[in-house]
Amino acid sequence: MKSYMYETMYILRPDLNDEIVDGTIGKYQTMLKDQGASILETQHRGKRRLAYEIDRNREGIYIQMNYTGPGEIVAPLERAMRLSDDVIRFLTVKQEADAPVAEAVAEVE
Repeated sequence: MKSYMYETMYILRPDLNDEIVDGTIGKYQTMLKDQGASILETQHRGKRRLAYEIDRNREGIYIQMNYTGPGEIVAPLERAMRLSDDVIRFLTVKQEADAPVAEAVAEVE
């Protein structure tokens, strides 16, 4: 099974306390690990002002997860985030994994 590198950024409601935020981060990490992903890095970027209001929230707690795994792991994670009342936005991006660099060498004769 081919493994890809992903980055998921999600925004939690600003009124959540640290305990709930840590529990939510742990829940999503465990969900990924149970499906065969390996977590490379999780960054808690803190509370920031949103560019526009989402569900009456002007701020949000930003979390970024970088992980590798098969493509099938993303759908269940995003479904869980979509159903959660604590997550107000999320985005998953597939990273380019060390693509061979094309050498543009012009031969001059």
